[in-house]
Amino acid sequence: MTTKAAFSPEEWTVVLEGPPAAGLIVITAAHGGTFRETFAMSKAYAEARSEHGDSELLDEIVSAKPKVDHTRYHSPEELRESGLGHLRDATALLESKATAEERDDYRRFVLTLANKVAAAHKEHGQSVSPAETEAIQQITEALGTAGS
Repeated sequence: MTTKAAFSPEEWTVVLEGPPAAGLIVITAAHGGTFRETFAMSKAYAEARSEHGDSELLDEIVSAKPKVDHTRYHSPEELRESGLGHLRDATALLESKATAEERDDYRRFVLTLANKVAAAHKEHGQSVSPAETEAIQQITEALGTAGS
């Protein structure tokens, strides 16, 4: 079992910032619903905490308060590019330090969170907007899960 101790403080920050970055990418992909979508992100963390024990690494990730300094980005595009970079970096760290199952658990959590955020607010009669669908596809690619 991999734990937080396997990572330097800087590496751990990268791993922790991945899931909320994915949520923010989806939130900023389309206009409206920010409150509901932010609540959905918090709920995804709470639900993951309730599944405590399946993965010690994931337990440590979801027990940390989700945070990303969104104020340092000047546009949704800048936030998206930085967030996707965080996800790629986190995946690379997990590839080198965690088990395949732990890496897959992380990917699954990030994608579950992104999908819950996208579905939290109907836009133009759609539960998930085309912009949110595109954002989730970009997140999937950054996690290296395309086709898996």
